[in-house]
Amino acid sequence: MKRVLIIGATSAIARAAARIFAGRGDRLFLVARDAAKLQVTAQDLRVHGAERVDVTVADLDDFARHEALLDEAEGALGGLEVVLIAYGTLPDQKLLEGSFEETEKELRTNFLSVVSLLTALANRLEAQKQGTIAVISSVAGDRGRKSNYVYGTAKGAVSLFLQGLRGRLHPSGVRVITIKPGFVDTPMTAEIKKNALFASPEAVAKGIVSAIDRGRDVVYLPPFWRGVMLIVRAVPEPLFKRLNL
Repeated sequence: MKRVLIIGATSAIARAAARIFAGRGDRLFLVARDAAKLQVTAQDLRVHGAERVDVTVADLDDFARHEALLDEAEGALGGLEVVLIAYGTLPDQKLLEGSFEETEKELRTNFLSVVSLLTALANRLEAQKQGTIAVISSVAGDRGRKSNYVYGTAKGAVSLFLQGLRGRLHPSGVRVITIKPGFVDTPMTAEIKKNALFASPEAVAKGIVSAIDRGRDVVYLPPFWRGVMLIVRAVPEPLFKRLNL
């Protein structure tokens, strides 16, 4: 039985991962902003076999509450063992191009709030000399594209932060896993026309749980995205800036 904290627990990918944990009889603590969705998710996980499910409602942009939130989770779980950070927004790039205020808001949610949580988590897990932190980043952070460069900036910054944190925490036995999904068919991508590159939340969740179990460092999901992004990163800048990406 693992003790699992899921932050952003009502997202499609997080719910799918939580079902896998529940099916194994793990103990779960769920954090999300929408109280109604959180209760529905918790009840579903109890039905699917979770040893125990506790919840708390939180606006993760409220950095001042992060330490208290982790105190609550640690108390309910009896300690922190696995932490999955699985929240974020997919902003309208055109809107952000015309408004620094909107850009700042998205960077606050998708990058700075994650850094705040990771800083607090790192100190706790480093002190106990064990634990796993897994964070959903994105392939969008591997290279800046004109169609979503603000979102890509946030995810790229998260990935770089995780890389440094992984090096810092390695001597203490704490694992830090960067999860880089490609396109996923979720409510967040509802307005995007689907194609063969889109994966289901369930497929991505299976990869996430496998990465946590195996202690991987960086995981592309589905795995073919590693090769895709290797090619994308190799395109020379004079050509890349002309592509409609």
